Amino acid sequence: MKLSEFQTNMPEELIAEEPLQHRDDNRMLVLHRDTGEIEHRQFKDILEYFGHGDTMVFNDTQVFPAKLYGNKEKTGARIEVFLLRELNPANKLWDVLVEPARKIRIGNKLYFGLDDTMVAEVIDNTTSRGRTLRFLYDGPHDQFKRELFALGSTPLPYYIKREAVEDDAERYQTIFASKEGAVVVPAAGAMFSREMMRRMEIKDITAEFLTMHIGLGSYRDIDVEDLTKHRMDSEQMEVKEEVCDRVNARRDAGHRVCAVGTSVLRAMETCVGMNGHIKPFAGWTNKFLFPPYEVTTIDALLTTFHMPLSIMLMATAAFGGYDATMQAYRVAIEEKYRFGVYGDAMLIV
Repeated sequence: MKLSEFQTNMPEELIAEEPLQHRDDNRMLVLHRDTGEIEHRQFKDILEYFGHGDTMVFNDTQVFPAKLYGNKEKTGARIEVFLLRELNPANKLWDVLVEPARKIRIGNKLYFGLDDTMVAEVIDNTTSRGRTLRFLYDGPHDQFKRELFALGSTPLPYYIKREAVEDDAERYQTIFASKEGAVVVPAAGAMFSREMMRRMEIKDITAEFLTMHIGLGSYRDIDVEDLTKHRMDSEQMEVKEEVCDRVNARRDAGHRVCAVGTSVLRAMETCVGMNGHIKPFAGWTNKFLFPPYEVTTIDALLTTFHMPLSIMLMATAAFGGYDATMQAYRVAIEEKYRFGVYGDAMLIV
């Protein structure tokens, strides 16, 4: 397919700049992919579409406070540093993005904090904006991480035109986040409240967890019209054997499996085996899903409304079908659904 086929002409005013008061207050558009029927519901109604023995698979990655501001040595120029991932804990090496990149060269030192006590040295260039930093810190690693993250803020996506506030640290995170490593929240999972998880237990709807550390590649512009030529950034993931066993057994018994978010969908399709079964996997994936890819691991997908031309929209269409998904987006725009990580829900069944 072509990139231009995923232009939805979404008005910017539909982007949700703030979360709603409660996690589960969002509206929900339901798309029946076999018939194309569309329903307008509330997210709190989601469990009406599932029952005894069904399974929801969540991403338990944890977003860390990746956005820092520092000062360049000598000039004092203000530099934005975006932490991507830790490369070497022992040597405190980090893969980062810097802005403005033209001012940051190998050998430069950057100072962070009100008293400039956190210092990093640039030791390599990786991309046009990418750098490798070595933090010059003598204390234990755990203490270093605590102090580093205390200097950071929540890495809100580019389309939210405001600085992060204290409330974002909680809301740009799922309630079950436990594996540190993401800079992008699994937004569909963030709609689940403790009350909703309890209601799932009461209905015997199983919650299973895998890990995919979502990186900025999810937001990287696709610069080729032919989607077969796009190469995804790799992201680290893990699906444990006991999770595979339980999910496969429930599906073999005729129960449905719902992926909560496109990151879960991509992870499950990375480790798919025979008959739609998933296999244990620990490593890196650059799985890129777009129509007419045939999804075999799930029966339903819960997601949010994504930006035009995004890989998340393409993954949604891979499961929902291109025509039905794009029609649902046209309806969502007409009905003024809220888009983005703090926006409304879309359930495809």
